[in-house]
Amino acid sequence: MQILFLSRWFPFPPTNGSKLRIYHLLRGLAQRNKVSLISYYSDKEGISVNGALRGICDPIHVIPYKGFDPGNSKIPLDLLRITPRSVLDTYSVQVESLIRKELQQKKYDLVIASQFDMAVYAKAVAGMPAIFEEVETGFYYDRANNGYSKLKRFRHKLTWLKHRTYLGKLLDSYRACTVVSEKESLILQRDVSRAIDIKIIPNCIDLNSYTDYHRDPQPNSLIFTGSLKFAPNYEAMCWFIQEVFPIVQSHIPAARLTITGDSGGKQLPRASNVHLSGFVPDIRRMVASASVSLAPILNGGGTRLKILEAMALRSPVVATSKGAEGLDGIHGEHLLIADDPHSYAAAVIDLLKDTHLNRRISDNAFQLVKSNYDWAVVMPRFLELVESVV
Repeated sequence: MQILFLSRWFPFPPTNGSKLRIYHLLRGLAQRNKVSLISYYSDKEGISVNGALRGICDPIHVIPYKGFDPGNSKIPLDLLRITPRSVLDTYSVQVESLIRKELQQKKYDLVIASQFDMAVYAKAVAGMPAIFEEVETGFYYDRANNGYSKLKRFRHKLTWLKHRTYLGKLLDSYRACTVVSEKESLILQRDVSRAIDIKIIPNCIDLNSYTDYHRDPQPNSLIFTGSLKFAPNYEAMCWFIQEVFPIVQSHIPAARLTITGDSGGKQLPRASNVHLSGFVPDIRRMVASASVSLAPILNGGGTRLKILEAMALRSPVVATSKGAEGLDGIHGEHLLIADDPHSYAAAVIDLLKDTHLNRRISDNAFQLVKSNYDWAVVMPRFLELVESVV
């Protein structure tokens, strides 16, 4: 069949979690179908339209993405708007026209809109069989229900109310949607829409691409992978360096932390034995050589690909409950989970000191990924959804 795929991220090279998911979905779809791509791209991205995607998608259209700056909010006006300001600020007439033109010029059997930023073009695909791929509600829901000042809590609750109201109407234009976790599915059914067909398609990895990287842990080495430009990553590292790492170092002075990813110019708390590597095109060798991988995430939704990558490379993971959210991993069997500084530090110390525990956790985690989070295992479920919608 002929599929039009709408992507918020230009998926190649796949340098973040969203791009990785989209790239693997496109590759899986192209095995049975003809796929056309309309994608946003960032001016700061290095994209190669004539690269690997040429064998997967044809044609490929790219449009620059106009970002949303919540700092420019005019509160009185925002309170009166029904449509979320993020939609008003980022909506592109050029993209809408391109979608309409593509659907007029070629007979398509299905449209897949990946993420909220592309699902908002529902009017342009009206009447077509369509899937809203990766609906995310957890981020807005968690912010609305976490403890903040009264003003921030009010604003977050208002944002969540407007988002779920708008999202509910948006979902009426789609025959099915996907989410990455059971939690996202429950929030969507309970608070947004009970009518739409919801399928859980977790974030996964291509396990075959990790087989050439052999486990070679360096003593007392910790790693965190992720751009600090992403607020939850920055918050996680500030918390770990300030609250947890001093406890670890008091027991293991030689412990050292490597943080990969773009720092975005953000300053972290001062600490010894902390190295910022900057953006690394391929982090697999670095992860495979770390004694422990960290996921001390405190906010945000979705599933942490950084955890799945670490598990695939047999690097044992210490995560917060939020960091491990959306995974079927069991504390003490596939990873260690802790939420307060002392418990988190104790988990890190245990994995650094106890080689038997380190190996047992990493071996179990690898088997979990192999069974539940390999695209080779999960992709057939996505393709079944596509067939059923058409």
